Amino acid sequence: MKLATFIFAVLFAVQVFPVLAQADKPLISEQYLPPKLTAHYTSKPITLDGLLNEDIWQTEDVATDLWQFFPTDTAKATYQTAVRIAFDDEFLYVAIRAEAENGNFVVSSLQRDFSGTRNDNVAIFFDTFQDGANAFAFGITPFGVRREFLVSNGGATREGYNFTWDVKWRGESRRYDDHYTAEMAIPLTSIKFPEGSDTWRFRTYRFNVQSNETSTWVRVPQSQLLGNLAFMGELHFDRPLGRSRTPLALIPYVNSQAQRDFNFTKGKRDFGVGGDAKISVGDGLALDLTINPDFSQAEVDAIFTNLTRFNIRLPEQRQFFIDNSDIFGSFGDYYGGFQPFFSRRIGLAADTAGNLIQNRILGGARLSGKLDENWRIGALNIQTAADEANGIFSNNNSMLALQRRVGARSAASGFIVNRQTFGNGGTDQEVPPEERFNRVIGAEYLLASADGAWNGKTFIHKSFNPNSDNDGLSMQASGVYNKKDWIAAIDVTFVGAEFDADLGFVPRKDFLRTAIRGQRFMYPKNRSILNRYSVEGLLLNIHRPSLDYRYTDYERRVTGGLDFTNQSTFETSFRQNFIYLAEAFDPTRTSGALALPGDADYRFVDFSAEYSSNATRLFTYGATVAAGEFFNGNRYGAGASIGYRFQPFVSLSASLNYDGIRLPDPYPSADLWLATTRMEVTFSRSIFWTTLVQYSNQRENLGINSRLQWRYAPLSDLFLVYNDAYDTGNSWSPRFRSINLKISYWLNL
Repeated sequence: MKLATFIFAVLFAVQVFPVLAQADKPLISEQYLPPKLTAHYTSKPITLDGLLNEDIWQTEDVATDLWQFFPTDTAKATYQTAVRIAFDDEFLYVAIRAEAENGNFVVSSLQRDFSGTRNDNVAIFFDTFQDGANAFAFGITPFGVRREFLVSNGGATREGYNFTWDVKWRGESRRYDDHYTAEMAIPLTSIKFPEGSDTWRFRTYRFNVQSNETSTWVRVPQSQLLGNLAFMGELHFDRPLGRSRTPLALIPYVNSQAQRDFNFTKGKRDFGVGGDAKISVGDGLALDLTINPDFSQAEVDAIFTNLTRFNIRLPEQRQFFIDNSDIFGSFGDYYGGFQPFFSRRIGLAADTAGNLIQNRILGGARLSGKLDENWRIGALNIQTAADEANGIFSNNNSMLALQRRVGARSAASGFIVNRQTFGNGGTDQEVPPEERFNRVIGAEYLLASADGAWNGKTFIHKSFNPNSDNDGLSMQASGVYNKKDWIAAIDVTFVGAEFDADLGFVPRKDFLRTAIRGQRFMYPKNRSILNRYSVEGLLLNIHRPSLDYRYTDYERRVTGGLDFTNQSTFETSFRQNFIYLAEAFDPTRTSGALALPGDADYRFVDFSAEYSSNATRLFTYGATVAAGEFFNGNRYGAGASIGYRFQPFVSLSASLNYDGIRLPDPYPSADLWLATTRMEVTFSRSIFWTTLVQYSNQRENLGINSRLQWRYAPLSDLFLVYNDAYDTGNSWSPRFRSINLKISYWLNL
């Protein structure tokens, strides 16, 4: 523990220094003057038809002269984009004109929330509180398909983008032979901003898929993510805005479901009624309420082959937890490995056999958002029901988080998470003393320099249980330097053996991890075929504190990557691994098989390569290969994927992955297959049909999910979902079947 504390303290000092040195600097340095755009007030109506024929759109105030982000970041875009913004008392209007090579625009489907990299589209970012940490983003395609998403933690990592956020707004487009135009009408009630705002941070970027060009209003280095909020311009309003008046929203639902678990003789029918409410509290806060929520998944999770000793985290897709989710879910490992609070834990509980099953949520509330320009808050309280038949107690689940802006874009945060069982937990059983409660408190510092060159995190967490010692501790100090085609990262992470987070995701405990990573990007003089290549090295070491800091894992990895001008990619990697197994483990997960012995060292090397074609083309494909040693045997892997689009109405894809594990007798060998097919049909911008078939012989499961969605009104849906699962072990017998009809309606008052 003393070793971990010492390393943590040293790295904390190294990480904080770059931000302390610029703590008093503004977001925009004196050497860099951001581009500026003026939004003009209009009292005349704007017809949202994509034609751009209103007088307000003839103004000279325009965001144009975009820079390339791809294929290079040093030249102006070949096909330019022009953006103008106007506003009235109710709406923010955006006009877009995007020049193009021809009228053969690429749009993968007509369904909302499209993939930004696979469709011709223009996106608009609004950092309304000018904190460089959070932003609202809206995008539109030449076919008028829309998407919206939230950016948090400065947009420096992929975890900072939330694409499941939904809000009401309108948009229309028009297509021509050499350009397309679009108009957006975003209600001022759909976003949060300070009362009396006259300046926001703002940027637009464009994916010109048909010409393999990505461009941005403010130049962004290719080594950074395109959405990084360090690189923004300014939007000035020619008269101050009023208050952010988000309306009261009521979202009732009705859900009818018939299902059968074939382990039982009788089927089951359920009928549910409930709903959510969204209430504005001031300019920056939102209160979410829910009663008897329906958290059934309309979107099925992807299955996977797991060859590790640890659980894998799946993303949250339930709308109740989406708004301002970063203030709750971004605590913990900077690289996403573990979290003290993970909302998917709420609504799941372990039965008497230790299996995770759905646990009904009675109701809950969330208060989240901005208190002022420097402070953010997140407060959550949800009550789950007792399930005496499965040995599950009723629990109160709560979290309180506070965040304070520090310097230009960094932040200091603190939180407390609490799971509490009161009385007998709503059952006739006595709650074991050790299960009465679990609490985690923590403090974190998120590093994000004004110029985007430095990012990282430092934190310390402590967990509390009724009968625990003082080892429930986790700490991390990590820093990333990203500038001039170099990325360098260093990380020290400690998680104690007694660290428990009942409402979190902690796949591994009792470890001290140190890691150093470096990556160099290089560019050939002739970019006719190859646009960029890179070399990356990783040194990762893991020690186990409870075993006198014994060396338990290491990974030495060298990776080479090629990015081609046609947007296809190739990557190859060589790894040297060491694993000390403290306990017996069977990587094949074969029932009844002899596991590899514990208290033993395993050293092995492997090689992998992956190629992906240009994902924007009608026909796409990819392939992976892997080979090498694996524990005391060998592993061989291969995978292939293909896809074809009948643009923009039908998208078909299929993938097949194989992992061959060959261990010496008497240990098991296995041939693991994972197959997936997906069909997406968009009949219009409001009716969609998706069918997903997944097969895994490791899980002995064939799953079918078919979903018909009709968006009959803004953010109001009718879902008809069919699920079927088969046991593919010895009998290929049915395992579970259900059909679900759900109707929801979003009503603004």
